[in-house]
Amino acid sequence: MEEKKQHVEFPLPRGEAIALEQTYRRPPWWKFFGPAFIISIGYFDPGNWATDLQAGSQYGYQLLWILSLSCLIGAFAQNLCAKLGIYTGRNLAEHCREGYPLWLSHIMFVSAVISMMATDLAEIIGVAVALHLLFGIDLIAGALITAVDVFLILLLNRWGYRYIEMVFLAVLTTVSGIYIAEMFMSNPDYEAVAIDSVVPGSLIFTDLNALFIAIGVIGATIMPHNLYLHSSLVIQRLKDKLAEPRTLYRWSIVDTNISLFAAWFINAAILIVAAAVFHPIFVENGRVIASFDEAYKTLVPILSQGAGLIFAIALLCAGIASSTSATLAGQIVFEGFLDIKHINLFKLRVYTRLATMAPAIIAIMCNAPPVTILVWSQVILSLQLPFALIPLMRITDNEKTMGPNKNRLWIKLIM
Repeated sequence: MEEKKQHVEFPLPRGEAIALEQTYRRPPWWKFFGPAFIISIGYFDPGNWATDLQAGSQYGYQLLWILSLSCLIGAFAQNLCAKLGIYTGRNLAEHCREGYPLWLSHIMFVSAVISMMATDLAEIIGVAVALHLLFGIDLIAGALITAVDVFLILLLNRWGYRYIEMVFLAVLTTVSGIYIAEMFMSNPDYEAVAIDSVVPGSLIFTDLNALFIAIGVIGATIMPHNLYLHSSLVIQRLKDKLAEPRTLYRWSIVDTNISLFAAWFINAAILIVAAAVFHPIFVENGRVIASFDEAYKTLVPILSQGAGLIFAIALLCAGIASSTSATLAGQIVFEGFLDIKHINLFKLRVYTRLATMAPAIIAIMCNAPPVTILVWSQVILSLQLPFALIPLMRITDNEKTMGPNKNRLWIKLIM
């Protein structure tokens, strides 16, 4: 029986419209999932590992609630990014360029570049350390190897974004499985985990170092580049003409919340393992396990050789995937703020990668402690958040831009 079709136009607030081929059969639900798979990787990248390692080693489970709150705020912001992209057909960087004075959009652009450099600093050092732990590769050589993510993206792009999304889903699933095993092997205090995950504590008001780490946790979780990236990725669903914008946004909420819940679990599991295995060492002799190498070597005798191995493998997977998503975000930021869509994508990605790799290479050459660098990089990320979150809030609250889909009162209050 032939399926009846009709063309229906769905207007966007800026007066443009997308034409959809409307049929009685809806696309399979799984086709709506994907953008948040890429976004979620940033929620347990090596920067998260560094802050979680220090938080768990020194303070046990006491900072888990900061992690939970950060993930909730992050999910809320990512949903706003999805709404912005779906209902306007433009990403956050493009809106900032078009909607703000030139001098202010340049400040936002510089902030975005700083945040991408801080992000790449974490990803590159994380991959370099993981390669060193697994294969004994020199840190400089390991950092240079991360440049291949540019070619990986280009290769997958030949078949479309869907293949990139599936690769990230595989990474999300792999690291989740690894850390479920690692967490059960560490035998944590589940009662303390349950309480400290949701009950705020006063530690950050009495201990400046705990406050510093908490700021790092926030920056490691709600990453500015992810806001620009998500607002762009969802636009592909408009181009694919899967459904009307309202339906796309509803499915995007499901996609985002499920993916970020999985990311929160992995992030929390890293801190929980550090608290269960390394915090007793701190209580006993005041020694803080503050490096990936030390963590790897300590896990082996306490848990098993396998525990140390899967720690390094999970770090490598998270580092490569998050570095790839950061390169994608870099492309979107440069294209959106500078309006350079005509440039060759290969050149743009190579230039972006070279620019953001420089601080990591310099830090490694100076023999700076990797975890210390990573924690500081996440604090820098936290300080860049207002330059992305405030424009996101103002733009999605603008009736001229969003039409009837602008933020409701309760969203304004939360933001």
